[in-house]
Amino acid sequence: MVDNCFSSAVFCTASALLAVILRQYNREYAMLTALGSCAAVLCAFAVMAEPIISDIGEIFEQAGISQDYISLIFKAAAICLITQMTCEICRDSGENAIASAAELWGRGAMTFISLPVVRALAELITDIM
Repeated sequence: MVDNCFSSAVFCTASALLAVILRQYNREYAMLTALGSCAAVLCAFAVMAEPIISDIGEIFEQAGISQDYISLIFKAAAICLITQMTCEICRDSGENAIASAAELWGRGAMTFISLPVVRALAELITDIM
């Protein structure tokens, strides 16, 4: 795991240096370098995290948590990661308004996917009363 973190750090640092150098000559290539680097790191993270995600799912199942809620937790985590990366890329490219719009979209998506949990909580409160 430490080796993977070190490799990722070296890759990200080299990509950032390349993007800074390219920004002097062509901003579009610098942006493409940043996007490609983010995509590569995200794919590597997905491959590395797959066994961890399945282990977490098994732990939740043993605890008696519904598969729907487990899925919801992972969707929420994915929305947070994607939104964060998108906002950072937009801010790095100088597009603060677009970054704010992406944050708004992420918040809306989180609100939308949390509605089943709110509904279940409301039903539980109603049943208790």
